Amino acid sequence: MILNIIPCSTLLYWIVAIISGGAILVLVGLRLYVFYTLGICKSKAQMDGKTIIITGCTSGIGKETARDLAKRGARIIMACRNPDIANQLKDEIVKESNNANITVRKLDLSSLQSIRKFAQQINQEESKLDVLIHNAGTAETFRKKVTEDGLEQTMATNYFGPFLLTHLLIDLLKRSKPSRIIVVASELYRLACLNLDNINPMSTLPAYVYYVSKYADIVFTLELARRLEGSGVTANCLHPGMIDSGIWRNVPAPLSWGLKLIVKMFFKTPEQGAQTTIYLAVSDELNKISGRYFMDCAEHRLSNAVKDPAKGKKLWELSEPLVKLQSSDPKI
Repeated sequence: MILNIIPCSTLLYWIVAIISGGAILVLVGLRLYVFYTLGICKSKAQMDGKTIIITGCTSGIGKETARDLAKRGARIIMACRNPDIANQLKDEIVKESNNANITVRKLDLSSLQSIRKFAQQINQEESKLDVLIHNAGTAETFRKKVTEDGLEQTMATNYFGPFLLTHLLIDLLKRSKPSRIIVVASELYRLACLNLDNINPMSTLPAYVYYVSKYADIVFTLELARRLEGSGVTANCLHPGMIDSGIWRNVPAPLSWGLKLIVKMFFKTPEQGAQTTIYLAVSDELNKISGRYFMDCAEHRLSNAVKDPAKGKKLWELSEPLVKLQSSDPKI
């Protein structure tokens, strides 16, 4: 009866207002959830005398991680693909932190030759390595790339590169015990599965391969922790959160238009996203913790599938020939 009295135009306005109001409430609620679930590293631990390698630290959470650890007095080795940009950032961090003990070294994780050259230099120059942070990452949406070594580009940078680099630096890490290996993974692993019959997926959509690479990172970290048990070297991985960083620049228009709004409204800043990495690098309470997954500076549950030890062992064995491990290389 009431609907017969109300003009259609007024009723339409009411419907639009209710839907709009509901959408606004949802957005506000999401924004508040993001804000109140932010994990903050509260540790005041100093890192004087500690040597830390951070890969991919010229932007995003890697940059903020380097900045924070430099302020704590650590010796920072910035392992970056573009030394020119890294040196500019180095000068900025030195000035801000009053810590001149920062070194730039060239490293392209998509190139096995670059990884070997970098590791050789580190092993020759450095007497210790307290923390190795695998932070570098790349993602493509549609564009497929294959490296000079015949590896899919995203898998090479995000997984195969860190796998090889860890092997080549493991003896230095063991001599520096207690030491830590930290792998930046992602909750997006839950959108993927790991096909052990094809761990170098050349024909798969690159956007999906990013999820696969993060799945592989977690499987690798857990298997690494099992193999390093009792060595004095711990290995943990983390989800930094969805970050407003340069990794989204490869998303093409028109997909990028709506994404930019979502990123600005709901994603963490790089400084916020770096908190869990920093927590894993400095917190004293994690001295003997290994083989765990963290989010917002707290341990987080993993799916049963990704924790399967048989899967970890198989992935490891399949990865060794693809990164061309040699008999003379360190074994883990």
